[in-house]
Amino acid sequence: MRGRALQMNRGAAAAQGTVLLFLHADTRLPAGFAGAVLDVLADPLVVGGRFDVRIVPATPLLRLVGGLMNLRSRLSRIATGDQAIFVRRATFEAMGGFAALPLMEDIAFSRALKRQGRIACLRDQVETSARRWLRHGPLRTVLLMWWLRLLYFLGASPTSLRRRYDDSR
Repeated sequence: MRGRALQMNRGAAAAQGTVLLFLHADTRLPAGFAGAVLDVLADPLVVGGRFDVRIVPATPLLRLVGGLMNLRSRLSRIATGDQAIFVRRATFEAMGGFAALPLMEDIAFSRALKRQGRIACLRDQVETSARRWLRHGPLRTVLLMWWLRLLYFLGASPTSLRRRYDDSR
């Protein structure tokens, strides 16, 4: 099945818990992640959240990229898939899951989740692979993602953004 949104929705349908957590295949959760999630969800106003991210292997530039990702997300309460998004199942189902978008499904989901209640930004760090940044260069990758997000927020279709993303690879 093509498309992360469809895959995550199918995984959520098969899951049995009251809390859902979505992460990329190249992202590792920190020790004690379940307790951290359950602790913040003890507040009934919190509907979901995300973790801080650490890009590995870490270089000085990638430490900066990870730190800026965390700061942007903490200020905006919008997470990317690299940050292991978690959500109460009831909230996820009420929202209709992830929109079937070819790109920006995590951003669209985060924006919609903010309208449901409080978003927790855990300082515990997930580790995500630096592969994407190292393959195409950290600066080029960051600029591409900022550009695509700007176009998305300005109303560009996720389909056209997906083409731009694929063409840049």
